[in-house]
Amino acid sequence: MAAGAINAAVGSGTLITFPILIGFGYPPVVANVSNTIGLVPGSIAGALGYRRELAERTRMVARLAAASLAGGIAGAVLLLALPPGAFKAVVPAFIALALVLVVAQPRLVRALAARREHRHPHGGVWTLAALTATGVYGGYFGAAQGIMLLGILGVLLDDTLQRANGIKNVLAGLTNLVAGIVFAFSTHVDWTVALLIACGSLVGGFLGAHLGRRLPDPALRLVIVGVGTFAIVKLVA
Repeated sequence: MAAGAINAAVGSGTLITFPILIGFGYPPVVANVSNTIGLVPGSIAGALGYRRELAERTRMVARLAAASLAGGIAGAVLLLALPPGAFKAVVPAFIALALVLVVAQPRLVRALAARREHRHPHGGVWTLAALTATGVYGGYFGAAQGIMLLGILGVLLDDTLQRANGIKNVLAGLTNLVAGIVFAFSTHVDWTVALLIACGSLVGGFLGAHLGRRLPDPALRLVIVGVGTFAIVKLVA
């Protein structure tokens, strides 16, 4: 429930569920793939919670989703093909970069105001490329994927942070879904674990969306930075 709520409001719920599964003795790959599948319902609930913000952005979200789906498939394949620690050194750097984007968003938006081609109302080339890369990371591991998405969408997309949060829930959910499908047919999944996480994240997703939609942008940005900083400390430790 906590992971689903954090994912819907900010992102990084995996940093709760994944260490717990490791603590219970599940192998890292089994824990990762089972967790990825289990968190999909939470993302769906979070997206439904933001349905008002997403109502007028259906076509744009579909365009952005294609990039996330492609990246998610590639990331899932990489998880099965590469050594488990391949991305360990760069993950904290990715999260730190996303936090810088979130914090600097207002200033960056003002700086880019004179060059509107960098902020596209429907997702420009740079946005699609960044979302594909984030999808690769999300399919591979996914911790703090939501924070990365918020950083990218907040700077490159011409929209509010709250609407970006709703779009983030859709994109993260689709990335996890497509990665989960690859895992289901390619490696061992503990379906009991996946089901338990799914039930909890579904409830948590609605709660997190309810809370996140009521936070003003500065408060939401502060929460994002707090969770992201914890994520970096947790991964480094």
